[in-house]
Amino acid sequence: MTYNFITIGGATRDVSFFTDQGVMIDNHRDVLRQKLLAFESGAKIKVDKFYYSFGGGAANAAVNLAHFGFKTACLAAVGADEGGKEIIANLRQRGVKTELVEKSRGEESGTAFDLIDPSGERILFVERGANRKLAISALGFKSLKKVENIYLASLSGEWAKTLERIFAAVDVKKTKVVWNPGGKQLERGLKFIQPFLKKTYVFALNKDEALELVLSSQKHKHLNYGYLNKTENLLKIIFSFGPRLVLITAGTGGAFAYDGLKTYYRPIMPETKRVDTTGIGDIFNSTFAAGLEIYQGDINQALRLASKNTASKISHLGAQNGLMNYKIKK
Repeated sequence: MTYNFITIGGATRDVSFFTDQGVMIDNHRDVLRQKLLAFESGAKIKVDKFYYSFGGGAANAAVNLAHFGFKTACLAAVGADEGGKEIIANLRQRGVKTELVEKSRGEESGTAFDLIDPSGERILFVERGANRKLAISALGFKSLKKVENIYLASLSGEWAKTLERIFAAVDVKKTKVVWNPGGKQLERGLKFIQPFLKKTYVFALNKDEALELVLSSQKHKHLNYGYLNKTENLLKIIFSFGPRLVLITAGTGGAFAYDGLKTYYRPIMPETKRVDTTGIGDIFNSTFAAGLEIYQGDINQALRLASKNTASKISHLGAQNGLMNYKIKK
């Protein structure tokens, strides 16, 4: 089967819990940890409510892309357990093709715990579970060689081998890779991931991740904080690493893109009510990828669509809820 998109990465069951007991701490001395949420050690923390849903980078992106009418498959790993059945059932219910989902015997499906404060900001605690066992099967590899677009999210387990196998399947003349790397990939630094960047169409990061990557570069790690804290400078440096287009989201500071010729900017679109930011990176980045397809490479239009969809999602609980409920025909 031929797909418009294959999303690759995590799929989880999510448990969100809400509390107003945390204290936000400014930590400007650490460029990579500028905001901290603290709780009293040894205290019993009051939780206002729990909410059960689904998440994971590949699953969130797949559900979102399917909402736009794209034929989308999710390449992720789940356990041969009840959680895995529920994850697959949720994907199917939301229009995602599941024939590429891998079932890992002896492993529990991944679970994420989202701590959400009154402002809607969250801290994510993830137990990867079966996501660590993700591999690219013969069917998956064959599908990747034919697909129009790949959305690549965070990888775990023996992710380096998986990453190499993914990019080995990519023919840049017919397949566009939108890559939002995870923490493990960024920890390996520029030297490791740069060869893959040269086969990447859109490289998507948040501002903290962009800083981390640039600081891992021998050529750029000595630049002063004032220079590096300007998103426009980060865009141009990361573009020099090889991708065709760089996308950086800066929270309330909006989103920036750079194609080597021009810097594009889109402020955030005010949400009706700020409820839950879980999954906004996956939704923004995958909507941007959808927008590039829908609007034939128009970056401004893609940013506008991503901003609109993200504002809609933030007004609802759960990473896959509140998405724009209409399909756009290509």
